[in-house]
Amino acid sequence: MTPFETVDHDRLRSGHGVKWGSLPRDVLGAWVADMDFGVPPAVRASVVELAEREDFGYPFWRGQDPVVRAFEERMVDRHGWSPIPDRTRVFTDLIQVLQVVIEHTTAPGDGIALHVPTYPPFLASIARSGRRIVPLPMRWTPSGWDFSTDALADRLQGCKLLVLVNPHNPTGRVFTRAELAPLADVAEELDLVVLADEIHADLAHSPHRHVPFATLAPHRTITATSATKAFNIAGLRCAVAHIGPDATWDALSRAPLDYFGTPSTVSRVATVAAWRDSRPWLDELSEVLRHNRSTVERWAADLPWDLRHHAPEASYLSWFDFADTPLRDVTRLEREARVKLSEGAEFASFTDVDTSTFARLNFATSPSTLAEILDRIGGALT
Repeated sequence: MTPFETVDHDRLRSGHGVKWGSLPRDVLGAWVADMDFGVPPAVRASVVELAEREDFGYPFWRGQDPVVRAFEERMVDRHGWSPIPDRTRVFTDLIQVLQVVIEHTTAPGDGIALHVPTYPPFLASIARSGRRIVPLPMRWTPSGWDFSTDALADRLQGCKLLVLVNPHNPTGRVFTRAELAPLADVAEELDLVVLADEIHADLAHSPHRHVPFATLAPHRTITATSATKAFNIAGLRCAVAHIGPDATWDALSRAPLDYFGTPSTVSRVATVAAWRDSRPWLDELSEVLRHNRSTVERWAADLPWDLRHHAPEASYLSWFDFADTPLRDVTRLEREARVKLSEGAEFASFTDVDTSTFARLNFATSPSTLAEILDRIGGALT
């Protein structure tokens, strides 16, 4: 039996994870973007070794931070991109990266463009910072989700920053080079910094291939990523940002070191073990996710209503529109299906884009748990 065939709900509920621990015992968790699986053996071994050595002092490495080195190696080997040497910083998570980038590339009142729907904490961070959200609405088409590039420069006037979530959350799109090129062109035309959140890149489903945005605009792009999504270690809090723009790098270099905080030794060794030593686990996980993705696709296609669902090209997240179903009010899902999904309205907060009839489902669980989740939702729809 593989580590992905079954999941122990009692284990999930008894820990400190919000996905299951915050729910009533009769509610199944399919919302927060954590997986129900464990972690790669190499990650577990690295953390156990650290604990057995009681090695929880202040972090120190001779020479380059191993997280930075592992990141640079992975970008070359897996994505064909060579980061600029000595331009990578270690952070706790991508929310921190976004907040730091906002403060160092924009001023209150400036516009920040991003595709909507999008990751809700990004919208909240921009709004709390007093910046203006400029949405690039994602469009549903029969062949997939896309976005318009018509009059892009006019629409982005007054923006200083473009936040690009690619692969896209929540639609699961993996943008092609042809789709990314107009964004690179407008960034050059309007002198924009581009923050590329590429945290789901390792979860692209074949034949889709992730294209690092820095390969199109290296000196305009800040690439932010982490091992947390692909290797299920979000709670360890470790991320990296590769800073392409000279002005941003210079500004961050002048900031006090304490401004950035210090990710722990535990988070660093786990990240290195994930990126360097966990390829077999990731390959096996990818097969399970592809199977579950197909299960969700068949389930949605067999319903008598059109959920406007497209199988995600990356990640373990499905995006549904319940507008034409008896359960148009997705806030009723938890109460009537006893399943918690992420409510769509959150993914367009602080904008005039309406995603209130959508919900996001996390299918990174065992096939049997996924079947029960889908059965419950289907039952609530009838």
